[in-house]
Amino acid sequence: MGMFKNWTRFEVLWLFTFTLVNIYLFFAWADSLIGLISSLSGMLCVVLVAKGKIANYYFGIVQTLTYAYIAYGYGLYGEVMLNALFYFPVQFIGIYLWNKNKTAHGVKGEDVAVQSLSKKGWIYTVLSIVILTIGYGIFLKYLGGKLVWTDSATNVLSIAAQILMLKRYTEQWLLWIAVNILSIFLWLSALVTQGGDDFSMLVMWSAFLVNSIYGYINWRKLHTKQIQEAA
Repeated sequence: MGMFKNWTRFEVLWLFTFTLVNIYLFFAWADSLIGLISSLSGMLCVVLVAKGKIANYYFGIVQTLTYAYIAYGYGLYGEVMLNALFYFPVQFIGIYLWNKNKTAHGVKGEDVAVQSLSKKGWIYTVLSIVILTIGYGIFLKYLGGKLVWTDSATNVLSIAAQILMLKRYTEQWLLWIAVNILSIFLWLSALVTQGGDDFSMLVMWSAFLVNSIYGYINWRKLHTKQIQEAA
C-alpha cells in the first residue's frame, strides 16, 4: 500500500505496540468497541501526519466522529463541538490543500512540502490562543460543562494546531504536544470522577503525545531536506 511505503522500523514497531495495547485493553478492561475504533483510527491518523502523508485524513474522518460521540457521553461539550463541527469538515479541506502542495519528489515517502513559522507568526498565534481560551472557557461554563478551563485550552490549542497543520507548518507539533498533555489530564479526571470504561482514550492520547514529539523531529528534518533539494 502506498501510504505505508518507506516506513522505518521505529514507526512500524510504534504502531504495532500501541495497536496491541488497545486490543488488550478492549478485552481485559471491557473497553467499548467505539473507543477501540476511535483510538486505532486516531493513532493511524497521527502517525501518517508525522510522516507528512495525505492518507492521514481518511483515518481522521473516522476518528473525529467516533471521538465526538464518546466525549458527549462524558459531558465534554468542548471536545464534542471541536470534533464534530471543526475537525470533521477540516479533514476534507486537508485532503484538498495537501493534494495541492505535494512535493515534486517525496522525501522518504512523504507527500507534502513543509514550512516553518516566523517570529511574527508565533506572536499572533500565542495572543490568539490566550484570548480565545478565556472567551471559550466562559462559554463552556455557561453551558454547564465539566473541567471547562482544561476543555477550553485543549480545544483552542487544537484548532490553532490544526490550522498550522493545514498550512504545513512544522511548529504545529509543539502545539499538539501541549494539547496531548492537557487531554491526558482531561480524560484521567473524567474517568476518575465519572467512571466509565473508555480507558483506550488515555492510551490514545499518550500515544499521540509520543507521536507529536516524533512528528516535530521528523518535520524539522523534512523541512531541512526540502530546502536543500530546492537550492
